[in-house]
Amino acid sequence: MGKIYTKGGDKGRTGIHGGERVEKDDIRIEANGCIDELNTVIGIVRSLLPQEHEYQETLHNIQRELMVVMSHVATPAAIRSVNPNALQEDLVAFCESEIDRLTNLLEENAYFVLPGGTPASAQLQFARTVARRAERRLWTLHRQDPLPEEILRFMNRLSDLLFVLARYELQQQNWPEERWRAFAYKRKSKGE
Repeated sequence: MGKIYTKGGDKGRTGIHGGERVEKDDIRIEANGCIDELNTVIGIVRSLLPQEHEYQETLHNIQRELMVVMSHVATPAAIRSVNPNALQEDLVAFCESEIDRLTNLLEENAYFVLPGGTPASAQLQFARTVARRAERRLWTLHRQDPLPEEILRFMNRLSDLLFVLARYELQQQNWPEERWRAFAYKRKSKGE
């Protein structure tokens, strides 16, 4: 392995796929930084779970796909067709399938939930919030340099999946959810 530092970024610029150099606070770099942070938080979740835990394979696959997503985010649209990393075509369907499967196993939830509970559930909730921030940054980038729609949809569904995984983890550990308050539409229908 060569040197980890290049000194190339000491003046506030960094390279992107294709050789262009951009400011370190460029929206493309900011979006990828959020995805990198998300990937790291998912790695923390995996470290909290036993190796044989049912989430390990799912979370590992998500981490690998986030690396592919990052490579596409780092590549300007004009040259994205030469990116050697192929996006899975079924990322959104995978997330939706897992959300549906786990939701069928969950108790009804008509409340806003306070993040917390077990360490794994709390970290999954943290991952959810990082995914939402990454999604916001991706939409900002998308307006400047269009991204594949699959990436935008995947990030949206991924945050939903992380929420469901966090709730399911609490339920599996028999840990009660801390409720904040009922959803507004539920309160109105019940006369609250």
